[in-house]
Amino acid sequence: MSSIIKVDTIKDIASTDIIKKSGTSITVGTASDTTTVAGNAVRSNAIQAADGANIISQVGSTITLGATGDNIVLAGGATQSGFGIAWQSSIVTASTLTAVAGNGYWIDTSSNACTITLPGSASVGDRLIFTDYARKWGTNAVTINQNSLNFQGNSSPNPVYDTTGESLDIVYSGATKGWIPNTDGAVALETPQLYNMDVLVVAGGGGTMVGNSGGGGGGGMRTTTYSSITTGTNFTITVGDGATGGTSGGQGSNGSPSSISGSGFTTITSAGGGGAGNGAGNGLAGGSGGGDGYNAPGPGGAGNTPSTTPSQGASGGVGAGSSAPAYGAGGGGGGGASGVTGGNGSSSAGGAGGNGTQSSITGAAVYYAGGGGGAADNSTAAGGAGGQGGGGPAGKAEAVTYCDGTANTGGGGGGHYASPGRGGSGGKGVVILSMPSANFSGTTTGSPTEATSGGNKILTFTGSGSYTS
Repeated sequence: MSSIIKVDTIKDIASTDIIKKSGTSITVGTASDTTTVAGNAVRSNAIQAADGANIISQVGSTITLGATGDNIVLAGGATQSGFGIAWQSSIVTASTLTAVAGNGYWIDTSSNACTITLPGSASVGDRLIFTDYARKWGTNAVTINQNSLNFQGNSSPNPVYDTTGESLDIVYSGATKGWIPNTDGAVALETPQLYNMDVLVVAGGGGTMVGNSGGGGGGGMRTTTYSSITTGTNFTITVGDGATGGTSGGQGSNGSPSSISGSGFTTITSAGGGGAGNGAGNGLAGGSGGGDGYNAPGPGGAGNTPSTTPSQGASGGVGAGSSAPAYGAGGGGGGGASGVTGGNGSSSAGGAGGNGTQSSITGAAVYYAGGGGGAADNSTAAGGAGGQGGGGPAGKAEAVTYCDGTANTGGGGGGHYASPGRGGSGGKGVVILSMPSANFSGTTTGSPTEATSGGNKILTFTGSGSYTS
């Protein structure tokens, strides 16, 4: 049988009230007291007033202070611990939440916005707290559905909270003003987490013209690691186009550069691939050099222009000059620190494009910035093969076909024999970022492709844009 103590007042040995019941009002402690609820403090299932009403009661693991209709009061100046908002242990990740008064909620909007519906009825003093759990409200906002009650004295519009790190603490004041925020400001991130970001920057490939042209050089290719990145840094990304293949004689054009820049970080710029030589013209310098034309036995275009360390790419191959019957043109150089020099043209074939360089930034080993193959001037001679990394193979003699460099690899355009038709265009460049998934902010422009590899988030920019950490 449960034990019951029936008293109106509990006093300490100095006759100071500890708990006092007067009518329906229960006072715990006195001024300057600290009132604490501790386990096993009272070994009884209930403390009751003389009229039999519960002051404190326990059923199972639930402890109730007072009874329905009672007003629980702390003595003036007293402090309390153990009472207050009931923080919910489950993190809210759903797009909707129906809130219950007296609760605190962690709201995680990493994946989606969230609409919170407040209680349809409330009593004065009801309180709710909502906190930006993952610091993502600035990306996916929280909307408060007032559910027919006023908020700061107004029935509409529904409040929207869209500041990173925000916390909203509201109390119901009555029908006139309704819910009023105690606080609704952002909390500064005092523990910024530094992280590293790997970067691959590939420029556009070089182009070619018609008329026994060499191969276009692969776009310059550079890699780096940005260290100690903090929240709020904006990185601007520019992706260079490949040079357009021409329909007449003359030298091909260089591809356009690609770059990434951010405040406090070194700007990385990769030079466009060198345009191919044609006829007696030598290939142009670029991130990788363009190949010589069929009748230009001088050096192919130089790679790594402007000069950087490590190298952006290799030089183009040399043309066969007047070596009949193929008069092979030189292949374009391959991009990157491991780029291969374009093959030399010969009397029997055009030179092969140099292989580009592999990168595993996406989680798989992929070649980028291959050089284009050089053309040959003979119906039985083969044009040079394109280098690994998107380099376009050359058109065969007497043919009017052409092969462009592969888009978003920075491959050089393949050389072309003669009119009609056009020379091969260089492939567009690409910029790729890799960072820990836990640090990815989700704030981008330019619609990069998002992927994951292991614990990293991979952003592939095939057009210009930005990323904010």
